[in-house]
Amino acid sequence: QEEVVESGGGLVQAGGSLRLSCASSGHTGTTYAMGWFRQGPRKEREFVASINWSGANTDYKDSVKGRFTISRDNAKNTVYLQMNSLKPEDTAVYYCAAGSWGASQDGYRYWGQGTQVTVSS
Repeated sequence: QEEVVESGGGLVQAGGSLRLSCASSGHTGTTYAMGWFRQGPRKEREFVASINWSGANTDYKDSVKGRFTISRDNAKNTVYLQMNSLKPEDTAVYYCAAGSWGASQDGYRYWGQGTQVTVSS
């Protein structure tokens, strides 16, 4: 049974930082590309960042480039999203997913339940 579980969300002031973690089980940790997506209030779920299975390739939504960093530790079956210089518009439920490389949600097969990130102004 493949499973991904997010953690690390919370409430932070604008300009602050949070690090999200995504722990995976089964083969997801080393076989699949991993992605972070988010869904803000009254918005569609959108791509945030992705990383390939080895960690050599990453991709980001334009608005988070230079502020967010995705990384993975395959020995721990864990993917991270370091979020710096947070803005109120980053407020959303953040989801971790495992699947094929890319920004399309259709390419991801396994999804976590999400973790809430709230950025106050």
